[in-house]
Order: sequence, then C-alpha cells, then structure tokens
Amino acid sequence: MNETQDLYIVKRPTGHCEIVPSKQVGDDNPEIIEQWGPFTSEEEAIARRIGLIRAGKCQPQ
Repeated sequence: MNETQDLYIVKRPTGHCEIVPSKQVGDDNPEIIEQWGPFTSEEEAIARRIGLIRAGKCQPQ
C-alpha cells in the first residue's frame, strides 16, 4: 500500500469508537454519531482514541 490515507476515529451508536480510513466516513452515514480527525498515522489515531476513552467520550471495546 503506497498511498497514504487519512484515518478518522468514529463513535458508533454502541458508544465504542473505531479507527477507520477516510473513505468510510461520510455525512450520510447514520452509524456515526461523532467523529474526530483526520490523523495521518495509525499511531496518532490510536493515541487519540485512548485519550477519548480516558476522557469518557468513548467506551473501551
């Protein structure tokens, strides 16, 4: 995979947050309650997701 793709953290109706590629994020997706990003690396997205869990914005899986 040579091309880099931005990553987003999305909150699902269950309260869990997932890291997904930008192509899965859209304005018309009812499965996304809240979103954060874009992040350019997986490490950055993971660190931010941990912060969101600690802040009580997301439930751990």
